[in-house]
Amino acid sequence: MSKKARGNILLLLTAVIWGAAFVAQSEGMKYVGPFTLQTSRFFLAGAVLLPVIAVCDRKGLTPNRPRSSADRRRQGGVMLVCGTLLFAASTLQQYGLLYTSVGKSGFITSLYIVLVPILGILSGKKAAPLVWCGVALAVAGLYFLCVSGGLSFNPGDLLTLGCALLFSLHILFIDRFGARVGGVRLACGQFFVCSALSFVGMLLAETPSWAGILSCWLPIVYAGVFSGGVGYTLQILGQRDTQPAVASLLMSLESFFAALFGWLLLGQALTPRELFGCFLMLAAVVLAQLPDRRAAAQSLRR
Repeated sequence: MSKKARGNILLLLTAVIWGAAFVAQSEGMKYVGPFTLQTSRFFLAGAVLLPVIAVCDRKGLTPNRPRSSADRRRQGGVMLVCGTLLFAASTLQQYGLLYTSVGKSGFITSLYIVLVPILGILSGKKAAPLVWCGVALAVAGLYFLCVSGGLSFNPGDLLTLGCALLFSLHILFIDRFGARVGGVRLACGQFFVCSALSFVGMLLAETPSWAGILSCWLPIVYAGVFSGGVGYTLQILGQRDTQPAVASLLMSLESFFAALFGWLLLGQALTPRELFGCFLMLAAVVLAQLPDRRAAAQSLRR
């Protein structure tokens, strides 16, 4: 098997793991509150990456390992901002799942792939024509998926749309400052920051109990260990051996698997209208990731 094929299989497996995580997040809130679930899952996600970091450090595989106190402060600042954005996005997604289905949540969240290049315009990065076509398709798909009667969304859809916007900002921040920190180290740090902020929210807004946490140990372990630690590690390994555009397309399939698992495990079937909206949004995601042939031709002429 070639490295490219192996990388694509790992990224497809990542999408499957992430898609099933929507089910775990939804089911977990039958026993604990959103902040309690986030506190537990992100703590586990950070903890499971600590041995990975230790092995990478021992073998000299950690890029940008901090060498001074100034390096540690800079990297800590990046982790703090990333963790805060992750906390805000995840909180909106988690609360959104209280009011919308797993499949709809997955597809609306996937809009970050379209929003990232649009928001990039603010930093001087022009969006390709295909991206704007993707935006039009995404808006149409969002309408068919979420608007059932009149121009209105349910609260879960709106919260998840805000989640997609925050995930877009999270991605753009990592794109700009993430090179200062190694990938696994950054993931681990942001997971612990997100867990700490969720812990504060848990104390202020919820009444957590060990009985509730133990009752939903399986969703917590899956969302934390598999979706966070294992999924992120597979993403890193897979992206090393395939093209960025292909990687984005494969990982965006998490929305499809979210709908599939929501139907298989929770019986959350989508109506024909909603399925058509999903198709349009998936087409938008794919279209936004296609290479710009005009730009490629110009680069070849140079």
